[in-house]
Amino acid sequence: MTAPIKLSDVRNIGIMAHIDAGKTTTTERILYYTGRSYKLGEVHDGTAVMDWMEQEQERGITITSAATTCYWHEKKINIIDTPGHVDFTVEVERSLRVLDGVVAVFCAVGGVEPQSETVWRQADKYSIPRIAFINKMDRVGANFDRCLTMITDRLGARPLPLQLPVGKEAEFTGIIDIIEEKMLLFDERTLGQEITEQDVPAEQRDRLTAARMILLEKLADFDEGIMEKYLSDTAVSTTEIYQALRKATLSLEVVPVLCGSAFKNKGVQPLLDAVVRYLPSPIDVKDVDGVDADGAIVCRRSDPKEKLAGLVFKLMSDSFVENLAFIRIYSGTLSVGDKVYNPLKKKQEKIAKLMKMHANKREEVSTIEAGDIGAIVGLKFTTTGDTLCAKGDHIVLEQMDFPDPVIGVAIEPKSKAEEKKLTDTLAKIALEDPSFRVSSNTDTGQMIISGMGELHLEIIVDRLLNEFKVGANVGKPQVAYKETIEQRGRGEGRFDQQTGAKGQFGHVVIDIEPLPRGSGVNFVSAVDPQLIPAQFLGAIERGVVDSLDSGPLVGYPMTDLRITLVDGSYHEEDSTEMAFGVAGAMAIRRATAEAEPKLLEPVMHLEVITPEDYLGDVIADLNSKRGRVIGVAAEGTLQILKAHVPLAEMFGYSTALRSATQGRANFTMQFYEFDVVPKSRAELIIKKIRGI
Repeated sequence: MTAPIKLSDVRNIGIMAHIDAGKTTTTERILYYTGRSYKLGEVHDGTAVMDWMEQEQERGITITSAATTCYWHEKKINIIDTPGHVDFTVEVERSLRVLDGVVAVFCAVGGVEPQSETVWRQADKYSIPRIAFINKMDRVGANFDRCLTMITDRLGARPLPLQLPVGKEAEFTGIIDIIEEKMLLFDERTLGQEITEQDVPAEQRDRLTAARMILLEKLADFDEGIMEKYLSDTAVSTTEIYQALRKATLSLEVVPVLCGSAFKNKGVQPLLDAVVRYLPSPIDVKDVDGVDADGAIVCRRSDPKEKLAGLVFKLMSDSFVENLAFIRIYSGTLSVGDKVYNPLKKKQEKIAKLMKMHANKREEVSTIEAGDIGAIVGLKFTTTGDTLCAKGDHIVLEQMDFPDPVIGVAIEPKSKAEEKKLTDTLAKIALEDPSFRVSSNTDTGQMIISGMGELHLEIIVDRLLNEFKVGANVGKPQVAYKETIEQRGRGEGRFDQQTGAKGQFGHVVIDIEPLPRGSGVNFVSAVDPQLIPAQFLGAIERGVVDSLDSGPLVGYPMTDLRITLVDGSYHEEDSTEMAFGVAGAMAIRRATAEAEPKLLEPVMHLEVITPEDYLGDVIADLNSKRGRVIGVAAEGTLQILKAHVPLAEMFGYSTALRSATQGRANFTMQFYEFDVVPKSRAELIIKKIRGI
């Protein structure tokens, strides 16, 4: 590609789906047909280019989002292949934050599955235009129409089929293009590279005509030109249909739906055509907003000549190179040798090396321009979610929210010599994965690593031992509880220390009250500035909030409470920020102790798909685990059961479910909310943790 690519010819897309829907296989086919790869990589063989981590190849799943670039019909496509397992939702979140369009892959057999709903909601959050690709049309049980119904019912979307499958299951041979009114057959001998266009056979004409009428009828709702022609029974050209479809897709009115079988090399090239035809370029999406040093909204156009604004959405480190920071450039141009500013860290960074990524392979470049995605090597201060802008400028782009971990394990070095290596490596992993936390239990002195699920922690431990070669002993998974309060409380803290000529004095009174679940911690000041000057408020808030990392029951972080500073006093000479910070910490400890502290536990949303014969056993088992069934629906011969169950009861559930249903049921689970642990259960947990 020698000629420079115009911004209107760039597509930044993600591939997202439920686990096992075929995202990575679809991406591998895209790379093969665009000439980016010269042989087909297969997930089941561990040869997929995009699943480059050893842990991904062993398990046949995607763990970390991988980026690559390819070209199709003179258009440049930056692709991010995201994980489908719920434990790695944060990878999807940070990828969607910087993408302009998404291909949502659905399994033709499973349809819309729980994680499909999660990633769809994440795309809704960032208002990202989508194309749906119904994959695995060759599988037994594939049902195109059922998938369309599920997309409407479960996702609240408006799917618009642009293709019809020819045959299904083992008889799936190709697709009918509803717009062009052609049948496309893919030659298996050339791995689907040769596509034969044929007229639609007579027995399929009625089906095509009906589908085309539905397509035009739906597009008429969004396009006046098509509406007039449709009502007057005038022919609508393919160009008009393409234009109307692009407009409706970009405005999130419809979701174009295509179908195929990536594994059998059918339907991927038309999917690429749809990506460049319907998904937005950087100039089609709205200009990016940020805030300046004064908190005012500033807007940046997607233009290489604008001032620089880029968002670092992912850090990656391995045992051989310095940190790689993945960045989406929204405006301006980033060049090697530039000095840039990180307004969140208030630090300057020097750009030593720039890379374009192809999974874990790197290609050095001299610049990355607006609308593009690349990687920077060796940033010293920047972390995930930080903005980089031009030196002397100040703009902070919208940051990302990351969920709190729900499960933890104790970890310790095998020897004193390994201690520093373990600490450094965990810090490195925590830097690249915002949903992973490292903390210390103040009572036992144990180091606790926390994450989003058992698989998440299993992968991290695997990387520690095998990739980073750290000798460590790992305990059993433990639930990451939290603490809250049930009623109001008041606490007073007075720190008065006289040492030498200058003393330390701080005095505060705070009230606390419970907030609804999921509210977090809210600090407000209602104190007269005459009693405590404004310059000490920040120190009091820090002292109070830092103390909430360890609650009064057993030292878990506290949440869902409002803290109001109501009274206090200061000394003209002796009052310091440190003294007020200590006084704040003393006051909050007293207030929480008298406000009836309660233990909170993570509750999971569980979906079990089981044959009807075993439904009673599954429900009885969940009832014994303190589960609450919220719905059961029949789908064919299967029953889909939804329930809310405490995470503490779900360790080893996979084995229990398999044995109860002779291996015929499966389940998915994701975090739902924190809820109060029943009193009798809480007492047992507290005794166990305190070692009583």
